[in-house]
Amino acid sequence: MAYDDEQARKSRVVVETPTSRREVTQTEAVHNDRGGVSGATVGVIVVVAIALITIVVLFLMNGQQTDQANANLAAQQQQQQPPVLQQAAPQQQPPIIIQQPAAAPNQAPVIITQPAPSGGTAPANTSNDGVVQTAIDKTITEDTTLSGLGITATVLDGKVTLTGTVKSEALKSQVDRTIRGIKGVKQVDNQIVVFS
Repeated sequence: MAYDDEQARKSRVVVETPTSRREVTQTEAVHNDRGGVSGATVGVIVVVAIALITIVVLFLMNGQQTDQANANLAAQQQQQQPPVLQQAAPQQQPPIIIQQPAAAPNQAPVIITQPAPSGGTAPANTSNDGVVQTAIDKTITEDTTLSGLGITATVLDGKVTLTGTVKSEALKSQVDRTIRGIKGVKQVDNQIVVFS
């Protein structure tokens, strides 16, 4: 046992009897009932236990704050997803639509008669222009290529003026050749416009 655990206790007792007086010294060994632990050791153990409990509590509180911070960070990352970039599709130019005038229905030819000269006789080719106009209209109507083009022909003194639109120079030339081949046509003014 340790020195602190066992202490000797001395006591002096004076005993007086009617015949004598005497002093008695007693020595007793006193043992501590603390099971061999001194007061200083108990104090140190209590302080260390309090320190350990404090450290554990602080550690748990710090762990909860870290978990909460991680949860907040994860929630923010889910809310702040990277933006999705979409590229606009290349714009296509709208098609250009060229509308050709509708084919004129078989119109009656426009016949222009000039006033009679002062001599009083009508020019001989007025009736000839009507015949030429009828021949041109008949030729355009019966030709499958020319009938759908919407070409207009006007005759005046044997001169034919062509107006309208076609898709190619070849069609324009074909109309010109066909009209020149009609009997009575003296001249052709081809004003047909080519749209390609």
